[in-house]
Amino acid sequence: MSKRNVAITPRRFLPPFDWLSAFEAVARKGSVTEAAHELCLTQGAVSRQIQKLEGQIGAVLFVRDRRRMKITPAGAAYLKDVRRGIDIVMNAGIRLHANPAGGPLNLAVLPAFGAQWLAPRLPEFVASCPGVTLNMSTRTRPFDFAAEDFHAAIHFGEDGWQGTESEVLMDEKVVAVASPEIATLGGQGGASDARDLPLLHLETRTDAWRIWFANQGIEVKNLSGVRFDQFSSMIQAAVVGLGAAIVPEYLIRSELADGRLVLLGGTTQSAQGQYFLVWPEQNKNYPPLLQFKNWIVDTAKRVPEGWI
Repeated sequence: MSKRNVAITPRRFLPPFDWLSAFEAVARKGSVTEAAHELCLTQGAVSRQIQKLEGQIGAVLFVRDRRRMKITPAGAAYLKDVRRGIDIVMNAGIRLHANPAGGPLNLAVLPAFGAQWLAPRLPEFVASCPGVTLNMSTRTRPFDFAAEDFHAAIHFGEDGWQGTESEVLMDEKVVAVASPEIATLGGQGGASDARDLPLLHLETRTDAWRIWFANQGIEVKNLSGVRFDQFSSMIQAAVVGLGAAIVPEYLIRSELADGRLVLLGGTTQSAQGQYFLVWPEQNKNYPPLLQFKNWIVDTAKRVPEGWI
């Protein structure tokens, strides 16, 4: 994760809201008098607000046509964006009043974790937090929160992304596996025999085999092989006999149970990282994020040991 430097908008382009409200009312009514009546202000107060707005942004917004105020082309273009901004602020207030603890939560998730671990547990979250609308998108690599519209992300690896806060969810157990036919190519299926097998790799975990062999006390030099961008495709390739793979144990319980995959070396290892819920610092008090964070941290604590 990274944080881009965001330039501070010059104050001249951030006029007070009451000036913008007066501008919108005069544009809609075509009259300072009628706008003043609607806003419960004097004509002089509305005129001064329009003059101050024009002076601040450096553009003429109205010209007087007899007794009416005629908006200029520049003013008409500005009005479209001002009305859009007023609508956004107004609708945000309406939504907050109607659902103070709810709203959308845009979440980036890892494909395998989202499908195999998170999705089966989401009905509990939806039932406990009905006001939160969860929108999930998959991402396999670190990304820039400033460049994408996410409130938070579930990521695997190490903590310490600039400009973010995080909560550890859980560790992960990984195993080396292969189809029965491939496993026997290396001899008895022991850890040292795996050196002679075709190896499969995940693009985002290129050191997985090196770490696995090192933990077994085995020195290896050549770790080439086919690469995949997702666990799902790599697991399927292992099942059909393309090679051996290192995968999280929780993703292949059914394949191990029915014998489509077998363990190599017979041991389970801790992966070099953890699952984190990560969010930008500015989102830390966002109500839907707080609800989701509390739920997923509690849920992760209740998961039996060895089930992730």
